[in-house]
Amino acid sequence: METENRTVVTEFIFTGLTESLDIQRLVFVLSLIFYIIILPGNVFIILTIISDPGLTAPLYLFLGNLAFLDASYSFIVAPRMLIDIFSEKKIISYKACITQLFFLHFLGGGEFLLLVVMAFDRYIAICRPLYYSTVMNPRVCYVMLLAPWLGGFIHSIIQVVLILRLPFCGPNHLDNFFCDVPQVIKLACTDTFAVEILMIFNSGLLTLVCFLGLLTSYAVILCHVHRSASEGKNKAISTCTTHVIIIFLMFGPAIFIYTRPFTALSADKVVSFFHTVIFPLLNPVIYTLRNQEVKTSMKKLFIRQVIC
Repeated sequence: METENRTVVTEFIFTGLTESLDIQRLVFVLSLIFYIIILPGNVFIILTIISDPGLTAPLYLFLGNLAFLDASYSFIVAPRMLIDIFSEKKIISYKACITQLFFLHFLGGGEFLLLVVMAFDRYIAICRPLYYSTVMNPRVCYVMLLAPWLGGFIHSIIQVVLILRLPFCGPNHLDNFFCDVPQVIKLACTDTFAVEILMIFNSGLLTLVCFLGLLTSYAVILCHVHRSASEGKNKAISTCTTHVIIIFLMFGPAIFIYTRPFTALSADKVVSFFHTVIFPLLNPVIYTLRNQEVKTSMKKLFIRQVIC
């Protein structure tokens, strides 16, 4: 008999997004078109912010990092999902599964924390403008930029350590199209109740607290803007509205997936698809479309590239 903590499963088999071939083909075409169009847009946003000396404010530094995180995040699930659609057996090794899970939560957790940092930046800029240059000095900005990466790493490594301690001895059919905590835990050959509770606290509670905190902070900002009579009132409202849209896009699916007991629902795969494939690519684009300075800089960069 195998020892209690020994992992004997060497690979997992995905059940996929759906069993319908027609829906799989539709998902493939739409995802590929979306991927080809939006991903270069995110890269162009990063290049614009790097190359334009006029975009040096902390907001643009954070926006560039958001685009980088989202572009990186999109490589974790989407490419393999597109390949697996045409595979008879959707197999992933145990090590590759754990690696995918780690980067999924590392970059995802980092992005959530980056949104918190961006909310703080907007609060100081709008509600305490006289103190902005003092509070958001370069040293503080770099620390605030490093914090999401460190926080995402700590969040993810906790997930991975808890899963590595679980024994997997079969079955190995993963009811998803990628490796994530709820589905992987259910395949462990032991009682996982305590681990599930820890996971809920690590992922679900953290997500919910960040979500409520962000909504509260933007509510305070919008109330302050509404009472003010400054010339930049409309711009501030536009910026905050964009941030709130991103918050709902990112936190809504995460709350649905991670803040409830790990029981499968029919909507899980659809929510996961939008959370891991569609929304990450959309976020920086939504920010950019509502930011006149970035749009102007992107047009200038595009014209320079065409002329050259």
